[in-house]
Amino acid sequence: MNPYIRRMKHFFVDAKNILTGNMQITNRLKFTVIIFSVAVVHLFLTIIFGALKILPLFVFNTCSVLIYVSSFWLILREKFLPVYYITYLEIVLHSYVATICLGWQFGFAQYIIAIVPVGYYICYTMNIKRHKMLIATISAFVAVLSFLSCKMLSFFWRPLYILESQFWEIGLYIFNAICAFLFLVVFSLVFVFEIKISNNQLKHQNAILEQLASTDPLTGLYNRRSMDIFLSQALESSSSFTLVMCDIDDFKKINDTYGHDFGDVVLQGIAKVVTAQVKEHGYVCRWGGEEILILINNASLEAAYRISENIRRNVTSQVFECNSQRVHCSLTLGIAVHNKKDTVEETITRADYNLYRGKRSGKNTVVL
Repeated sequence: MNPYIRRMKHFFVDAKNILTGNMQITNRLKFTVIIFSVAVVHLFLTIIFGALKILPLFVFNTCSVLIYVSSFWLILREKFLPVYYITYLEIVLHSYVATICLGWQFGFAQYIIAIVPVGYYICYTMNIKRHKMLIATISAFVAVLSFLSCKMLSFFWRPLYILESQFWEIGLYIFNAICAFLFLVVFSLVFVFEIKISNNQLKHQNAILEQLASTDPLTGLYNRRSMDIFLSQALESSSSFTLVMCDIDDFKKINDTYGHDFGDVVLQGIAKVVTAQVKEHGYVCRWGGEEILILINNASLEAAYRISENIRRNVTSQVFECNSQRVHCSLTLGIAVHNKKDTVEETITRADYNLYRGKRSGKNTVVL
């Protein structure tokens, strides 16, 4: 496929994605809209000056339209900075020529004001590696000097063409003012739109980073950092809580016999079983290796035992499969109710002690 046809196809795809809210505004689409809008304005001015028989401005605007149409070639090649310079220079020169031909009162210099914020916006959003703020600031400084010099020129230069009808003076001034303000409004809306998209992307990325920082990547369970936060919150509250320490029986033997990939499958499967049973009752954390710590809020010892026993039975009845290998596993659990006089570390130690009591008594059990 021809590279220019491919780029044009990408442009229409970008436009469709923006309209459906699936993509941010690209530089290619941004400059296409700019050049098209400015070319349309110059096309109207060409018609007007042709009707008024003002030859210099008719020729200048005709050339401007041709230049902007040719600029689409640069946009397709993603040469955005030259397009900006061309647009900037054309607007400034047009203001001088219009002032010389018609005078200041027709408002053509208003376009110079419009390109100052547009210049900062373009330079800020484009992928310019160096001096982007310097380019925009110099452009703004030159624009201010150009605007003032056009005004000074009107004091010392008699216009080449005098329009007898005040209708054209008022009409052209209003037309130029509306176009200049429309450019500012459109770019302000685009800038707000891009900020909104950037904020949404930042929130999404922060949510992903928060999830990565708070969960175990293999099992999807909370990690120890998150569990420490939940335990601190449980301590600060006045309600009681229970800790359950779980350990997969003979997990090392599973890894040695079937490989670590199979061990990962077992960990993931057991994590799903535990999470399904705990649900809204509390939090599940991969404490380390094959150990899982469960925090159960506002539950009696009997309720915690019932949840733990359901976990143990479901793990025992489940078949874990990987690479055509099928294995049954079991889980030993130790339960400890937190006493307010104890620290969290002491409650974890008691749950861990009960767990190893279960290990010594034959495994696949729940110990209070």
